[in-house]
Amino acid sequence: MLRIVLVSIGALIFSSSAFADSSAIKASNNQISIQTISTNVDYTETGNGRYGGVIGKLDTESGDVPGYAVAFSVMGEDDNKYFAAEYNRESGQTTYTGMPMTGGTFGSIVSTSTAVLTNYSVRFGKGFIFDDPVGQAIVTPFFEIGSHKWDRGLGGGISAPYNESYTHDYFGIGTLGQFSPVDTKLVFSASALIGTTLRSQISIANGTNSWEGSLGNSAIEKFILSADYELLSHLHGNVSVDFTSFNYGISGAYPIPAGISWEPDSKTNYTTIKLGLGYAF
Repeated sequence: MLRIVLVSIGALIFSSSAFADSSAIKASNNQISIQTISTNVDYTETGNGRYGGVIGKLDTESGDVPGYAVAFSVMGEDDNKYFAAEYNRESGQTTYTGMPMTGGTFGSIVSTSTAVLTNYSVRFGKGFIFDDPVGQAIVTPFFEIGSHKWDRGLGGGISAPYNESYTHDYFGIGTLGQFSPVDTKLVFSASALIGTTLRSQISIANGTNSWEGSLGNSAIEKFILSADYELLSHLHGNVSVDFTSFNYGISGAYPIPAGISWEPDSKTNYTTIKLGLGYAF
């Protein structure tokens, strides 16, 4: 899938009928912005039958969680060195669909969970300007590191308080492709990243049955489509759609007063829509 996206980015850049010079792209890459955002959570836990437990889908969390993002980026005028950083935080509710902890049928419990999502990321790269007979475009290979935290106030009929916090760091490599139609101040961007999660962990707060432990790491994929437009001198409007996908592997088994507890395998997909304003410098 990553190969298809990277090829598509290249095709967009080199097959477009017309390009502006790189000044519009450079302007979009030298700004600070604030955005209102909403992330669609698509999370699924799957049991493997450990200790006679359920095999198959155990529970899901789904729904849109609103929040905000602050982003900063800069690209050198002469050397095209690129740096970008982002922080975002979202807080809201998701829909829990599952079963009692003692087992049963998936979907027998439907309730509401609280969700707080917190993300940091830093990106380093170098842009390359490609001459076209009628204009220019910029392709920027990059290296990215970041972290993610999901505070999950679990529903599902479990006696409160029962809170889970999932965390991981990640790193990856990717490509950012950008172009601007001729005689406009509009810049289109597409990027794709593939990497790995690191230090994946879970912390469970459940009274005397609280515990924390490591989760299995996995590949992580991120794809972003965005557009930036200069509304006024230095004032930009921007919109983007971000998609992120990764897994958490099963944890170890931990003895607790109530018996034995562990975290099963899970898969997470996030789709984030962002809309904001930026100041170009």
